[in-house]
Amino acid sequence: MAELVIGQARVQEIVRGDGRRMYTLVGPDGVVDPVADAYLRSCEPGTARTYAYMLVDHLRWLPTEGLSLATATLRDLQRYMGLVGAEFRGPRGAPWRVDKGPLSQSGLEVMAACLKGLYLHQGVEGVNRELADELDQSRLPTKTDRKRAFLGHALRQLPANPLTPAKAVRRRHPKMAPEGARRELVKVRRAARDRMIVTWLADGGFRIGELCGLHLADLHLREGAACGQGQAPHIHICHRPTNPNLARAKMKYPWQVVDGVVCGGQTRRASPAMISTYFDYMTTEYPRDATHGMLLVQLFGPRTGQPLTTTGARRMLQRAGRSQDLGHLLPHQFRHSFATGVLDASGGNSVYAREAGGWASAATVDEIYGHADVNDPKFAAALNQVWAGEQ
Repeated sequence: MAELVIGQARVQEIVRGDGRRMYTLVGPDGVVDPVADAYLRSCEPGTARTYAYMLVDHLRWLPTEGLSLATATLRDLQRYMGLVGAEFRGPRGAPWRVDKGPLSQSGLEVMAACLKGLYLHQGVEGVNRELADELDQSRLPTKTDRKRAFLGHALRQLPANPLTPAKAVRRRHPKMAPEGARRELVKVRRAARDRMIVTWLADGGFRIGELCGLHLADLHLREGAACGQGQAPHIHICHRPTNPNLARAKMKYPWQVVDGVVCGGQTRRASPAMISTYFDYMTTEYPRDATHGMLLVQLFGPRTGQPLTTTGARRMLQRAGRSQDLGHLLPHQFRHSFATGVLDASGGNSVYAREAGGWASAATVDEIYGHADVNDPKFAAALNQVWAGEQ
């Protein structure tokens, strides 16, 4: 009977009247879980969706250990984090998620933040206050924290999470798109839309959610646009939680429409090739009767003319990659290649790369992409100079 109850717990999507989507957890009896629902209501829509799928796994695990939200301890939460992939010294209990792989480093960090928020939230309601007090920790800010924060010099302490796993060493050589992938794909893809997607991913460094979430009004592809945010052709990346294809930008920069012109958001320069593929697509394949105003649309099937989803764009790239023996091709690989290319062309200037690709921090760009090319003649010359001085 317990297995049946656990299997019935699920995430429920709720579409509001204004088109926004909220997420909650439904128990085995079909009734909304009041604790999880109250917590998810306090989160932003995008965060609520991620946290909902994290919480449903945790709430399914609790009954298998004879626990509940009111009786769980910090040690129990640490054991659970160990079961989903974090390092934990000690017995973990019965295996969990045996049919799934461990969470990635970023997934573990999200899970830790989600669990801390949930138990702090119910601690405010007077439930399991002891655990909430153990989770409510703080730490001194580091030099990096001060650099990233507004008025960082005034920081005295920052929240800490005892569930957060130890920081893993970032892979300094992220997986980039295969060499020549863009050239091969543009050459063989018949649809102008597909050629445009590949070109924009390669030349703009877009995240796939940013690209599929673009509206026609976001594109200022002529010089001297009325928005006044740059003379060169550019694109405004605006976070819209109500897009019909559920695609949304990661960064939530403020934006507005002034006299019918999109202003604000995050701007990204447009290359001549991007503009060329855009006009090719718009004049040959874009439906004339489309009313949704989004840039990328489905070209075939029952949803022809409707906005293209991120899943549809990913599958197109995967099919194209297999057909050209390029392996398992992912949209984010083009973003990695774009960042590396900008860094190389700018002489390692991480600020240029940050602005070109829309990263939140130049330190992140430098940490992930700022590595030396050991085959570069300048690298060899520097070593030779040092070795000569030691003789």
